[in-house]
Amino acid sequence: MTKLFRFDWILLISAILLLALSLAVLYPISYDGKNTTRDTDHFFRQVMYAVFGLFVLFAFSFFDYRNLKGFSTALFFIGIFLLFLVLIFGRVIRGTTGWIGFSGIHIQPVEPFKIIIAIVLAKYFSLHSRTIHEFRHVFISMVPLAVSLLLIFLQPDLGSAIIILAVWASVLLASGVKKKHLLILIAIGIILSFFSWGFLLKDYQKDRIKTVFNPLSDPLGAGYNVIQSTVAIGSGGIWGKGLGHGSQSQLNFLPEKHTDFIFAVIAEELGLGGALFVLILFAVIITRMILIAQNSRSGFGKLLAGSFAMIIFAQAAINIGMNVGVMPVTGIPLPFLSYGGSSLFTTMAILGIVQNIHRNKESR
Repeated sequence: MTKLFRFDWILLISAILLLALSLAVLYPISYDGKNTTRDTDHFFRQVMYAVFGLFVLFAFSFFDYRNLKGFSTALFFIGIFLLFLVLIFGRVIRGTTGWIGFSGIHIQPVEPFKIIIAIVLAKYFSLHSRTIHEFRHVFISMVPLAVSLLLIFLQPDLGSAIIILAVWASVLLASGVKKKHLLILIAIGIILSFFSWGFLLKDYQKDRIKTVFNPLSDPLGAGYNVIQSTVAIGSGGIWGKGLGHGSQSQLNFLPEKHTDFIFAVIAEELGLGGALFVLILFAVIITRMILIAQNSRSGFGKLLAGSFAMIIFAQAAINIGMNVGVMPVTGIPLPFLSYGGSSLFTTMAILGIVQNIHRNKESR
């Protein structure tokens, strides 16, 4: 009976607070400045996603995470198949072919694939922990990584590719690979960056990266989103303009306000206080996940929880970074806050698995 309620309540409550804030912000931006109905579809859909997301969280909390090791190979090939399938039958949204539709429901396969690649890498490195100093393990781990990145780049989805790379890097670091191997990987990464710039990145992706350094160079094009976002954040002041009273969001100057730039909406309507509240909650969530990883006596659990902490951190850092104009706009959603079912279900599943690692007897 004690184990039944053995949750990390700080982690759980912090996530629920962010989810509640998301709904509180989404509702008023579904109305225009005159407070007349425009479109509340996003709000009510997100309510449905939130309810189902909580179910997903608790379901995974009671599913023994160690069983995931046995399904890792099958999950990987299913994930790769879906990533391949989306290139053929996928729906194009904002220049990215990342969604598959089933009876009016659209899913983004790359979101659950973030969990899958974390499981595959955590399993491999935990099984070979005694010989992790050998470079062959690093090389072998690059095989599923390369296949995954190729399919994701072809969508093209630069943001998700960065997250997958971050997961791989976090598992390598947590596994204790040799420093000279890390230096070799950094050199390879620099070479691949130049290759990607020349052959893989689309022109609009290059423009987004360039506008980080000078958004005013194309104020009506690639720099428009960043300019409007920073204006919204700056206009919020200390305490904000109040929910439903943000001029940039209510008058539709701010693009993708439900998804990519919801942090700018929060900063405009709730001010610096609201923005800091979000940052503190993310810091608490990531810290609790890292502590759960450190306290796990299972190598698999340690690496899995650590890689999940990296997913949350990387997505939050990239999204908030592009909102304040220090990162290129890549379409990465803000965990718990951005509108969207695939992202939210993936995030809640991550929290559920981490809770199970915490609840499991293998945790101290």
